[in-house]
Amino acid sequence: MSDTLSPTGQKPAPVSVQPFQFRGLFLTAIALRLETDAPDDVFYAALDAQLAKTPHLLAGAPMVLDFAQVPEFSKPADVRDMIDNLFARDLQIFGAQNATEAQLNAVKGYGIIPIKVGRETAMPEPKPPKPQKPQPAAKRAAPPVPRNKVVQTPVRSGQMIVAEHGDLTVVGSVASGAELVAAGNIHVYGTLRGRAMAGAHGDESARIFCRQLDAELLAIAGLYKTSETIPAELRRKPVQVFLDDDKLCVEAFE
Repeated sequence: MSDTLSPTGQKPAPVSVQPFQFRGLFLTAIALRLETDAPDDVFYAALDAQLAKTPHLLAGAPMVLDFAQVPEFSKPADVRDMIDNLFARDLQIFGAQNATEAQLNAVKGYGIIPIKVGRETAMPEPKPPKPQKPQPAAKRAAPPVPRNKVVQTPVRSGQMIVAEHGDLTVVGSVASGAELVAAGNIHVYGTLRGRAMAGAHGDESARIFCRQLDAELLAIAGLYKTSETIPAELRRKPVQVFLDDDKLCVEAFE
């Protein structure tokens, strides 16, 4: 079979298909903040009790170790022994934040990467101002327009719906095993059975509203309640969830 020629009589250039894509991923992870520099039997007993109490929250969830409170906990043998114990409990640890160089060296070989929250830069040295010519007043930049998301169908188990730059509204119910994430508020005009995380970028004024509460997890700006810690009298009632002095509050309303 002869090769096909183009109208000009020449072979067309081969079509190059990129075999991969780099794509942004919105990932929600849980931070395990260490409050002791000597994990012992008491530490692991408390951890096992928490794992038994909140299996839906921690089972298979991506997790980050937070070393902010324990900079002195850096002896390689001790750090590695703790990580071995955490992996034995099937905790999916992939990163370390607020870690010293010694702590990062101690976790090498476990596939744990350094995670930075925010960005730190050195302050520039002050320089004498240069004389400048008068400039016309610049127009004030318009504030960014929030991109709210509305979902008009029920959210099924296993689905993750994200409103990265605004509010999220679901006109229907949310099944167990589903996940809602929003930079702003979350509104559910039905039964909320899955996980709902508002203020995902740290907005402490965000709120969660639902017609009927039966959630596995509620979170605002990183503070959360699991199904086991939600009062029974608030179940299957319309509620709003908000922060008050770093405390997550759940209130019923009519």
